[in-house]
Amino acid sequence: MTADKTKKGRVQLLLIAAVFLGPLALAAWLYFGGQGLTPDARTNNGALLEPIVNLTDALPESPLHAPADGHWSLIYANSAACDEACEYSLYTLRQSRLMLGKEMDRLLRVFLHGDTPPDTVLLADEHQGLITLQDSNLRDLLDNKKPTDLASGGYFLVDPLGNLVLYFRPDIEPSAMVEDIKHLLELSRIG
Repeated sequence: MTADKTKKGRVQLLLIAAVFLGPLALAAWLYFGGQGLTPDARTNNGALLEPIVNLTDALPESPLHAPADGHWSLIYANSAACDEACEYSLYTLRQSRLMLGKEMDRLLRVFLHGDTPPDTVLLADEHQGLITLQDSNLRDLLDNKKPTDLASGGYFLVDPLGNLVLYFRPDIEPSAMVEDIKHLLELSRIG
């Protein structure tokens, strides 16, 4: 009988040790060698701009700072005259803000244009509330911070503190851009 009790005691001891050491061993395996369990794809549609640049520090005289104070800003940068592609980009900018629903008041739309002034009739009729400005220093900074492998003329997201956060390619669907912006607005306690 003592041999049975000893064997039963050892089994119980091994089970208790497995309960405590099993999760530790599993966690160590996942941390050090569990490559098959990490996701391969990104969840964001925009490109994260690193290192983070604070526009207030980099360009203290920019006209962007006054209207954007305390708000998220979605900037569309276009250096040429506003042609059909530019008008569609402004439409995308407007639709993206509208798709935010009750959160849309947290986001300002900014059209950074080149030397050719935009069509004021078009802006008044279709893009009320759009902030238009010309700032060559801001344009140069945005061009330098955009990932070189991505097309120019896209959208830039700036947080309420003035940090340049994301770049969206020019041909992005508004719903894809809104997905990233909504996620950031949910996580943010500012703006």
